[in-house]
Amino acid sequence: MKPTVHDIAREAGVSLATVDRVLNRRPGVRAATRKRVEEAIDRIGFVRDVAAANLAKSRTYALAFVIPESDNSFMQALRDEVAAARLRGALERTDIRLIAVPAFDEPALAQALDALIDNPPAGVAVVAIDAPAIQSRMERLRQAGVAVVTLVSDLAASGRDHFAGIDNLAAGRTAGSLMGRFLGSRAGAVAVIAGSLRLGDHRDRLTGFSERLGEIAPDIRLLEVMESQDDPARVEALLNAACRDHPDLIGVYNLGAGNRGLVAALPQTTGEYPVAIAHELSSLTRKALEDGLIDAILNQDPGHEIRSAIRVLKARADGLPVIAAQERIRIDIFLKDNLP
Repeated sequence: MKPTVHDIAREAGVSLATVDRVLNRRPGVRAATRKRVEEAIDRIGFVRDVAAANLAKSRTYALAFVIPESDNSFMQALRDEVAAARLRGALERTDIRLIAVPAFDEPALAQALDALIDNPPAGVAVVAIDAPAIQSRMERLRQAGVAVVTLVSDLAASGRDHFAGIDNLAAGRTAGSLMGRFLGSRAGAVAVIAGSLRLGDHRDRLTGFSERLGEIAPDIRLLEVMESQDDPARVEALLNAACRDHPDLIGVYNLGAGNRGLVAALPQTTGEYPVAIAHELSSLTRKALEDGLIDAILNQDPGHEIRSAIRVLKARADGLPVIAAQERIRIDIFLKDNLP
């Protein structure tokens, strides 16, 4: 039989009310008594079923998700997954708010976080801009007892409890390895298009890509990174300009969003298409893979990221450990040959 609260009370020589106060971290228990109860818990091997306790108390976890509002298909997929999680709220005992902010708008994101600081929920998940003003607000949320998860793009550990996203440095290195292998012994220039280098995930992907491509293809000339703000029209214009200014362009890595612009620009190139690598599988990038416009897609599962964020926020709110293997977000590599 599993040890119960009655066993704790008997072992520690205290009342059930005292055991309840200790388990729920409520005041009114002397330090010596609290220590005696905790030692009794250790001795008898009591493991508290927090989920059952919360269910019995009808606890609901108030959670907020702050996600950029844009036509970026991946961000839309994240918002769709949050909407689906809201529908499961009664079953999962969550009350989820979706807060949309304009993409790359630091003041708007800061304002949204200020509102959450003033009226703190149990947990917050946010696609963050790496800026001191954002970092400080997330630290304030944690100081107020709010569990904080960063989504997709990470910040320093002091500003969050957990990161729900892929290893973006590894993603960039993977893209560099693929680019080097696809190009083989060809010589020429490779263009890199980022959304914004204010995003930690974009910086990490750029670093990993540059390092790995330099290791395996030192003769390739890597052009200066171009920033598109994830705007498809700007991606198209930037790639057209790169093709015009660098006739030896043989590869392009779009490490952010705006893939509609990439797909629109590639057929305009003269001669053989440059090797093209991008992120996130969508109906658009799937067709581009099938048509041979894009050579490889690196993908992350938005559903896994949202579900992971919810599990972690609930666990942190309860003071429980996170199962690292369950929350690891994998990097998928899709070619024309292995599309799901």
